[in-house]
Amino acid sequence: MLENMQIPTHIAIVLDGNRRWARKRGLPTLQGHTEGANNLERIASYCGKIGVKYLTVYAFSTENWNRSKEEVDYLMKLLAKYISDFDKKFKNSNTKIRLAGDINGLPENLKESIIRIEEKTEKSEGLTLNLCINYGGREEIVNATKIIATKFKNGEISLDDIDEKMISTNLRTGNAPDPDLVIRAGGEIRLSGFLLWQLSYSELYFSDVLWPDFNEKELDKAIEAFNKRKRNFGK
Repeated sequence: MLENMQIPTHIAIVLDGNRRWARKRGLPTLQGHTEGANNLERIASYCGKIGVKYLTVYAFSTENWNRSKEEVDYLMKLLAKYISDFDKKFKNSNTKIRLAGDINGLPENLKESIIRIEEKTEKSEGLTLNLCINYGGREEIVNATKIIATKFKNGEISLDDIDEKMISTNLRTGNAPDPDLVIRAGGEIRLSGFLLWQLSYSELYFSDVLWPDFNEKELDKAIEAFNKRKRNFGK
């Protein structure tokens, strides 16, 4: 299906619909999150195979802390296990894992898993998987501003050094170019604070398919839609 199509260098996805997926099937809400994690494994592997260089996923927002303690605790354990099992899930995939969120405030076991897998995959040259955990788009911009302000205060940079490139470099996704294609699964038509700076010229694709059911064919549809659009970048 993707023959002769341009594969986006960077795809970003809002992983929405896990709880609704479970409720539709009369299953516990938490099982929806497990299925969502399993699907991330499938989609990330597929992205690596078709030539996507960067995949950034919205896994846990700063607002998600407001959910029930039971759900938050489960999600933290699920994320820690997902990252700890990385070697089994992505064996020989040459995938690099990066945290694109605020590591402060995360449980110690999750912090340790993140630090360990980032160090272990640092030299991988295949797909870069950016996990937005404890992430908020406005917080990200505030954090970048503080980093730049501190550098200015310390005399490391001048006022004229501050430009769009510097801001982009100091964002949580500073390791990656801006996304070409942003996908939101689950039927909602909003960004929910996702990559507010980076999405200036990204193509947006909204799908009614709940995240656990968003398979390789659905991703192909999104890439096909991307190829039908003309990107002018303001020209």
